[in-house]
Amino acid sequence: MRRLLAVTTIVSLFSFSLFAGDDKEKDPDQIGNRDVGKGLNWYSMDKEIALGKQLAQQVERNAKIIDDPVIAEYVNRVGQNLVRNSDAKVPFTIKVIDTEDVNAFALPGGFFFVNSGLILKADTEAELAGVMAHEIAHVACRHGTRQATRGQVMQLATIPLIFMGGWAGYGAYQAASVMLPITFLQFSKAFETEADMLGLQYMYKTGYDPEAFVDFFEKIESLEKKKPGTISKVFSTHPPTDDRIVTSQKNIQEYLKAKPEYVVTTSEFNDVKARLAMMHNKKKIDQKDDGRPKLRRAPGSGTDGGSGSSGSDDDRPTLKRNPSSGSSSSGSSGGNNN
Repeated sequence: MRRLLAVTTIVSLFSFSLFAGDDKEKDPDQIGNRDVGKGLNWYSMDKEIALGKQLAQQVERNAKIIDDPVIAEYVNRVGQNLVRNSDAKVPFTIKVIDTEDVNAFALPGGFFFVNSGLILKADTEAELAGVMAHEIAHVACRHGTRQATRGQVMQLATIPLIFMGGWAGYGAYQAASVMLPITFLQFSKAFETEADMLGLQYMYKTGYDPEAFVDFFEKIESLEKKKPGTISKVFSTHPPTDDRIVTSQKNIQEYLKAKPEYVVTTSEFNDVKARLAMMHNKKKIDQKDDGRPKLRRAPGSGTDGGSGSSGSDDDRPTLKRNPSSGSSSSGSSGGNNN
């Protein structure tokens, strides 16, 4: 009976996989009206949220969370805007971890951590939004607990090990100096492909240029090829392989109708990035105290011209206008165009 149950469950598991990629998933107009989290899952939504909360508490006990109100509010606002334009059915808690590692990870149940190193490495708000949208897609699809369920099926396990007081049998992933069960962070190729596709849609619906997601992954891949090992931790749970980049480009061309213009970046992104850079530089100086005098720059004395009028172009989002849309853009009196 045990073997029969296992075989039956495994067959059911792969049957669900066959129907995962329906046409609704490829249509951004269906966002919010589809169940992208369907599939074999032994975790109820309540248990998934409780699991994510437990893991998030462990992260916060061991990692340094940035409590700077400007940085925290900005990253949370960018993330929540993406969540509102996603298929997610759980509320999100979004926090920034003070680490130079270029990464972000979302735990089951909507507990989302963005590394400050990711913000510093991104050149635009759209690039940051692309990575965040990808992680939001993992939560919307319930990939963490569905992946855990698959592992338990293969091992004929019936009770999640996490509720038995340990990570034994799961392996571990070093995320922000916190040991977390890799089961909930490392996904199958199919799950990564799905998160790529949905993440592009969430960016697109929010108003960001979806090409920025591809641009960022190409940049990361290029850096790794030039200096192998220099960013070995970067997206270790979802490496930017060539085929994923090509597939993402194809999804953009086939399923996302070009808009007259997209948001590329904002002055807020530049301000937050500069604020983080100052924090990181200060930390490096403090760690390497060589006795030299330290300078503190007064607020507003940066090179960005600081005290311009609130109605200046610097305060408006930078927009990318689609060349094919012609010069008759609809009432966009504001942004700078790329």
